[in-house]
Amino acid sequence: MSEKEVEATGWDAIEEQMIGLYGHQEPRHYAAMLPYMLGGNDPLNGISAYKAEQPYPHWHFVTFGFSELYEKESEDPEYSGYGFELTFRLARTAEEQEPPAWAINLLQNMARYVFSSGNIFASGHHLDANGPICLGADTKLTALAFTDDPELLAMDTPNGRVEFLQMVGITADELEAMMSWNTNAFLCASQDVFPFYITDLSRDSLLGMPVIAEAVRQGIDRDGSKTGILYVDQLDYESGKKRLLSKTPACLTMGARQAGTVAKLLRGRLLKGKELTLTSPELQVVLEPAEENSCEEGAGFVRIGLNEAAVLELESKLVPREGEFKLSMAKELMVRVRKTYIKDQEGNVVDTIG
Repeated sequence: MSEKEVEATGWDAIEEQMIGLYGHQEPRHYAAMLPYMLGGNDPLNGISAYKAEQPYPHWHFVTFGFSELYEKESEDPEYSGYGFELTFRLARTAEEQEPPAWAINLLQNMARYVFSSGNIFASGHHLDANGPICLGADTKLTALAFTDDPELLAMDTPNGRVEFLQMVGITADELEAMMSWNTNAFLCASQDVFPFYITDLSRDSLLGMPVIAEAVRQGIDRDGSKTGILYVDQLDYESGKKRLLSKTPACLTMGARQAGTVAKLLRGRLLKGKELTLTSPELQVVLEPAEENSCEEGAGFVRIGLNEAAVLELESKLVPREGEFKLSMAKELMVRVRKTYIKDQEGNVVDTIG
């Protein structure tokens, strides 16, 4: 066995998977100019793009670097590195000979997020890009979903297990539907009109199709929501205060950007007997179904129990618009919604919600 085969067992395993799909097609390969460990900006060692023809022409990208490509270094014997590699399918025109650079940059950006935060992706996850997934493009795709690649099965390598997670461009309302229901269930319900989940910057929302919208409605009613934790960038809580003849209610504050999403999740979580956790860097608020309204407070933590009547009232009143309201069904709680300012990478406000 040669030195290369010994050192690159993880890399070779990925290439073997791709050969199984595309034979010995020579992919377009993009390698990092300077290794990340030596101060380079690109965490991934490389990205390959294959020309796929079915179900219609598209680029099929696969990453090299989330898993351990050479010798085993991590202490986890079960998984190789982070345990996955990303794939991405992007619609291709007939005259297109090279994959667009933005797709390569997007995959490297995903790697920068994982390598810097330690947070990993898994099938069923989603991510709001806060703008077009291709910067400057006239597209409705502003978020990403992650699911198992429909053609690449998980594999066992000498360095551990590697799964192939496909990154899928989605619209804002599709993201909300996935959060209100279930990412993989939504994609499965859409597979007849969204084959192989190929990202196409020019497409409209799948929810414009009555059959998909109805499948989502029925799915939420039947299953509720799988989203148990929602990251909220504007989140605050003020305790209620007792006065001589009255009591000021406690106040839960959130941003307008998440208010509408929280309202939908209340039905899919609390009314299905499941709790919903709102979390920010400074605070964690757990909303849970309860027979009687209650509140438990701790350092950086609040647990609010709501009965069914209070949940339904909160769902109806919580809208993405600045304002505040008291709950007649839970007089000890007031809710405040603040405007959300969407900023670009330079910190400039590009949109205001609420």
